[in-house]
Amino acid sequence: MSTDTEYQPINCDDYEYLEIACQRQLKLEIKLHGGEIIEGKASDLLLRKKVEYLILETQDGTKELRLDYINTFSHPEIGTIVVDSSH
Repeated sequence: MSTDTEYQPINCDDYEYLEIACQRQLKLEIKLHGGEIIEGKASDLLLRKKVEYLILETQDGTKELRLDYINTFSHPEIGTIVVDSSH
């Protein structure tokens, strides 16, 4: 995916679910807007140049996912969250 599109912050409630996932080191199934599905352990959230990222530990190594590229994420404890980036 192109990284030159303007970042659109996600809904605060969705962000809080990601914070909980990181605190509990939950293994998430994430579906990106392009349809790609990634599984991994939620590790951390970071802000770099006004863009927020989820740090995910996968079988292929560490991935940084822009939060506004995430369509849904799910885990049995929190269910499936549809990310809302339309403020």
